[in-house]
Amino acid sequence: MIYVQPELPYENNALEPIISKNTVDYHYGKHEKAYIDNLNNLIKGTDWEEKSLEEIIKESSGPLFNNASQAWNHILYFFSFSPDGGGEPKGELAEAIKAQFGSFEEFKKQFEDAGTKIFGSGWVWLSTDEKGQLFITQGSNAENPLTKGLTPILTFDVWEHAYYLDYQNRRAEHLHKLWDIIDWDIVESRY
Repeated sequence: MIYVQPELPYENNALEPIISKNTVDYHYGKHEKAYIDNLNNLIKGTDWEEKSLEEIIKESSGPLFNNASQAWNHILYFFSFSPDGGGEPKGELAEAIKAQFGSFEEFKKQFEDAGTKIFGSGWVWLSTDEKGQLFITQGSNAENPLTKGLTPILTFDVWEHAYYLDYQNRRAEHLHKLWDIIDWDIVESRY
């Protein structure tokens, strides 16, 4: 199996001013492409060729895990956005957020705080277990909640390349503004 980088469902400038065209071109166009190219090179001619991306993430380590997980992480990240995004979730996800965090505003505060406090590079995640319970977790480097039996439904990238061109060292500001482009229909469908 050869992994192919999916085309974004929006134009590279569609998320401006939250995420600039320059950042999308570099971050998704070059950075994410490198993870997929590296992954394809690493699995070529091995038993890993027949496995799904999720299986590779759960079962591998080292460079194979790093490239598979980063490829998957970036797809979840970029496919959570819409130029028409923002607002709040509805339905079961909204109810679960309110039940577990008290309010949507409190959830956002805790999520942003978790992302801001990651030392160095990584990801902040909203995941669910099989019972529908929600978890906010942090992961350094390529860590992914799939390895802990959780199903990620939303992630914010806190590697500097995700925000530095647009926000320099203002990670907290970047995380706060991402809510304006979240496609809650997509996130809810993952829940």
